[in-house]
Amino acid sequence: MKQSWAAPDRNKLPIFDVLARVLPARGALLEIASGSGQHAAFFAERFPSWTWTPSDVSEENLASVSGWAAESGLDNLHAAVRLDVCEDDWKVGDVDAVFCANMIHIAPWECCVALIRGAARHLNPGGMLLLYGPFRISGEHTSDSNRTFDESLRARDARWGVRNLNEVTALANASQLEFVERVAMPANNQLIVYSKASAVLSQP
Repeated sequence: MKQSWAAPDRNKLPIFDVLARVLPARGALLEIASGSGQHAAFFAERFPSWTWTPSDVSEENLASVSGWAAESGLDNLHAAVRLDVCEDDWKVGDVDAVFCANMIHIAPWECCVALIRGAARHLNPGGMLLLYGPFRISGEHTSDSNRTFDESLRARDARWGVRNLNEVTALANASQLEFVERVAMPANNQLIVYSKASAVLSQP
């Protein structure tokens, strides 16, 4: 049941470095599209003052997340919940942060829209939305490999693709989520930080 994927093992430390800098001392975090569950187990152990609730829409992934959680034995790592971002009611209550890695480029644009609107509904004032993955910056790919990756995604499903950060941020601003910063990550990925509650909206 428990799966081990290469990508979470590669990116967990760089993501941790950013989370350790931007997250408050304590709070409640909802992880969207937790996948194998490796991130949830790794981060919950390193943020003991945060409760971490993993989620996914795939039953296979949820089983893997549960396997990692059981092995970790962490009190602050909650049971995984089935969550489809496109549903109107996520049934998760209010949280202080929403984290999502490597989802919006392998899902239709409607899922990105639903993710951002749902995060805005559930985030407490001052809460953060953190998105990790590849992005186009001002419409341009950040590397030739990302351009090739984007083409391969669109060949698999025309609704998929590396998203334009300006469009994602415009969507976030419309949901009262303010752009805070963009952190360049290894392998031509980015970690984008948005915050709820400011009346002044900015662009990346």
